[in-house]
Amino acid sequence: MSHWLLKSEPDVFSFEHLKARPKKTEPWNGVRNYQVRNMMRDDMAMGDLGFFYHSSCEVPGIAGIVKIVKEAYPDHTQFDPSSEYFDKGSKREEPRWLMVDVKWEADFKNFVTLEMLKADPKLADMLILRRGNRLSITPVEKAHWDRICKLGGL
Repeated sequence: MSHWLLKSEPDVFSFEHLKARPKKTEPWNGVRNYQVRNMMRDDMAMGDLGFFYHSSCEVPGIAGIVKIVKEAYPDHTQFDPSSEYFDKGSKREEPRWLMVDVKWEADFKNFVTLEMLKADPKLADMLILRRGNRLSITPVEKAHWDRICKLGGL
């Protein structure tokens, strides 16, 4: 099993939004980065777990845990001209962009802020903390996963 960190802007789609969805499940659509698309396609698998990270907000951080419940498949928003994620170059017979389905798995007792992540020496080499990293999905090492779960009160 692999572990991931998935970023979302909470004013667009938050962890609370996910919990309110039917079956607490939602497609993780709108990814428009080839490196992230390739990780979803090649490395993400059913049953993998991910941190749900609130980004681009007043207090960024990790709210809880999601589970990958459907492996990579074509992102329908790339074909929808009314979608902000529309890609006129993508073809239905050869879709360019993929998505996975995520499901709420667990709340953290403590919201784990970005500042908490930065302050913990055990997380110093975590991908999300590296300067210039702007990927919306990143892999998380098992040691980092365990440490963050502890910080979150699990």
